[in-house]
Amino acid sequence: MILKIEKIGLSLEVEDELLNKLLEIGKTHYPKEFGGFLIGYYSEDNKHLHITDKILPKKYQASKYNFVRSTKGIENELAEFYAENLRKIYIGEWHTHPDNSPKPSVTDISAINTIINSKKTSIANPVLLIIGYSKTTADFGFYVWFENKLYKYE
Repeated sequence: MILKIEKIGLSLEVEDELLNKLLEIGKTHYPKEFGGFLIGYYSEDNKHLHITDKILPKKYQASKYNFVRSTKGIENELAEFYAENLRKIYIGEWHTHPDNSPKPSVTDISAINTIINSKKTSIANPVLLIIGYSKTTADFGFYVWFENKLYKYE
Protein backbone atom coordinates (compact mmCIF):
# COMPACT_ATOMS: atom_id res chain seq x y z
CA MET A 1 0.00 0.00 0.00
CA ILE A 2 1.34 3.44 -0.94
CA LEU A 3 -0.31 6.56 0.44
CA LYS A 4 0.44 10.22 -0.22
CA ILE A 5 -0.10 13.69 1.10
CA GLU A 6 0.09 15.77 -2.07
CA LYS A 7 -0.12 19.09 -0.23
CA ILE A 8 3.22 18.55 1.55
CA GLY A 9 4.83 16.11 -0.90
CA LEU A 10 5.17 13.10 1.40
CA SER A 11 4.45 9.44 0.70
CA LEU A 12 4.31 6.33 2.83
CA GLU A 13 4.63 2.66 1.95
CA VAL A 14 3.66 -0.35 4.06
CA GLU A 15 3.05 -3.99 3.18
CA ASP A 16 -0.48 -5.37 3.57
CA GLU A 17 1.03 -8.30 5.48
CA LEU A 18 2.26 -5.96 8.25
CA LEU A 19 -1.08 -4.12 8.40
CA ASN A 20 -2.98 -7.40 8.68
CA LYS A 21 -0.62 -8.58 11.43
CA LEU A 22 -1.19 -5.36 13.41
CA LEU A 23 -4.96 -5.76 13.01
CA GLU A 24 -4.85 -9.36 14.23
CA ILE A 25 -2.67 -8.43 17.22
CA GLY A 26 -5.06 -5.60 18.10
CA LYS A 27 -8.10 -7.86 17.86
CA THR A 28 -6.63 -10.24 20.45
CA HIS A 29 -6.97 -7.42 23.00
CA TYR A 30 -10.62 -6.62 22.16
CA PRO A 31 -12.52 -4.74 23.58
CA LYS A 32 -9.48 -2.77 24.77
CA GLU A 33 -7.17 -0.63 22.66
CA PHE A 34 -3.71 -1.96 21.92
CA GLY A 35 -0.69 -0.72 20.01
CA GLY A 36 3.03 -0.33 19.79
CA PHE A 37 5.95 1.17 17.93
CA LEU A 38 6.51 1.50 14.18
CA ILE A 39 9.94 0.97 12.61
CA GLY A 40 11.01 2.00 9.14
CA TYR A 41 13.25 4.19 7.05
CA TYR A 42 13.09 7.31 4.91
CA SER A 43 14.28 7.76 1.35
CA GLU A 44 17.45 9.79 0.79
CA ASP A 45 15.37 12.96 0.22
CA ASN A 46 13.19 12.28 3.32
CA LYS A 47 10.00 12.46 1.21
CA HIS A 48 9.11 8.74 1.17
CA LEU A 49 8.72 6.60 4.29
CA HIS A 50 8.77 2.82 4.19
CA ILE A 51 7.27 1.23 7.32
CA THR A 52 8.85 -2.20 7.71
CA ASP A 53 8.32 -3.51 11.22
CA LYS A 54 6.64 -3.18 14.58
CA ILE A 55 7.68 -3.56 18.19
CA LEU A 56 5.13 -4.52 20.80
CA PRO A 57 5.42 -2.94 24.24
CA LYS A 58 6.45 -5.08 27.18
CA LYS A 59 4.44 -2.92 29.59
CA TYR A 60 1.25 -0.99 28.89
CA GLN A 61 -2.12 0.11 30.26
CA ALA A 62 -5.24 -0.24 28.17
CA SER A 63 -8.97 0.32 28.29
CA LYS A 64 -11.73 0.56 25.70
CA TYR A 65 -10.83 4.19 24.97
CA ASN A 66 -7.21 4.52 25.98
CA PHE A 67 -3.80 2.96 25.40
CA VAL A 68 -0.57 3.98 27.10
CA ARG A 69 2.60 2.04 26.38
CA SER A 70 5.98 2.08 28.09
CA THR A 71 9.36 2.12 26.34
CA LYS A 72 10.90 -0.12 29.00
CA GLY A 73 12.32 -3.35 27.61
CA ILE A 74 12.31 -2.51 23.90
CA GLU A 75 15.91 -1.26 23.63
CA ASN A 76 17.29 -4.61 22.40
CA GLU A 77 14.66 -4.91 19.67
CA LEU A 78 15.38 -1.37 18.48
CA ALA A 79 19.11 -2.15 18.41
CA GLU A 80 18.45 -5.32 16.36
CA PHE A 81 16.54 -3.37 13.70
CA TYR A 82 19.28 -0.76 13.58
CA ALA A 83 21.95 -3.47 13.24
CA GLU A 84 19.96 -5.05 10.40
CA ASN A 85 19.79 -1.79 8.46
CA LEU A 86 21.43 1.42 9.68
CA ARG A 87 18.61 3.45 8.14
CA LYS A 88 15.88 1.67 10.16
CA ILE A 89 14.62 3.83 13.01
CA TYR A 90 11.65 4.38 15.26
CA ILE A 91 9.23 6.38 13.09
CA GLY A 92 6.03 6.50 15.12
CA GLU A 93 3.20 4.73 16.86
CA TRP A 94 0.22 2.52 16.08
CA HIS A 95 -2.84 1.58 18.10
CA THR A 96 -6.38 0.33 17.68
CA HIS A 97 -9.77 1.93 18.11
CA PRO A 98 -12.08 -1.07 18.70
CA ASP A 99 -15.64 -0.49 17.44
CA ASN A 100 -14.62 2.98 16.33
CA SER A 101 -13.14 4.99 13.46
CA PRO A 102 -9.43 5.55 12.82
CA LYS A 103 -9.62 9.26 13.62
CA PRO A 104 -7.17 10.75 16.13
CA SER A 105 -8.61 11.71 19.50
CA VAL A 106 -7.43 14.62 21.61
CA THR A 107 -5.41 12.05 23.58
CA ASP A 108 -3.78 10.80 20.36
CA ILE A 109 -2.74 14.32 19.37
CA SER A 110 -1.40 14.96 22.85
CA ALA A 111 0.66 11.76 22.62
CA ILE A 112 2.17 12.91 19.30
CA ASN A 113 3.15 16.20 20.92
CA THR A 114 4.78 14.31 23.79
CA ILE A 115 6.87 12.33 21.29
CA ILE A 116 7.92 15.49 19.44
CA ASN A 117 8.92 17.24 22.65
CA SER A 118 10.72 14.26 24.19
CA LYS A 119 14.47 14.57 24.60
CA LYS A 120 14.74 10.77 24.19
CA THR A 121 13.50 10.79 20.59
CA SER A 122 14.91 12.71 17.69
CA ILE A 123 11.95 12.41 15.36
CA ALA A 124 10.52 15.65 14.01
CA ASN A 125 7.66 14.12 12.03
CA PRO A 126 6.25 11.07 13.84
CA VAL A 127 3.74 8.86 12.09
CA LEU A 128 0.54 7.72 13.75
CA LEU A 129 -1.38 4.68 12.52
CA ILE A 130 -4.84 4.18 13.99
CA ILE A 131 -6.68 0.96 13.17
CA GLY A 132 -10.41 1.36 13.57
CA TYR A 133 -12.23 -1.93 13.43
CA SER A 134 -15.44 -3.77 14.19
CA LYS A 135 -16.45 -7.40 13.78
CA THR A 136 -16.96 -6.94 10.04
CA THR A 137 -14.77 -4.01 8.98
CA ALA A 138 -11.31 -2.53 9.41
CA ASP A 139 -10.01 0.88 8.40
CA PHE A 140 -6.44 2.12 8.60
CA GLY A 141 -5.76 5.81 9.22
CA PHE A 142 -2.19 7.02 8.69
CA TYR A 143 -1.19 10.48 9.93
CA VAL A 144 2.02 12.49 10.17
CA TRP A 145 2.91 15.51 12.25
CA PHE A 146 4.47 18.04 9.89
CA GLU A 147 5.21 21.70 10.62
CA ASN A 148 2.96 21.80 13.69
CA LYS A 149 -0.02 20.20 11.98
CA LEU A 150 -1.44 16.68 11.72
CA TYR A 151 -1.92 15.51 8.11
CA LYS A 152 -3.70 12.38 6.90
CA TYR A 153 -2.16 10.17 4.24
CA GLU A 154 -4.62 9.37 1.43
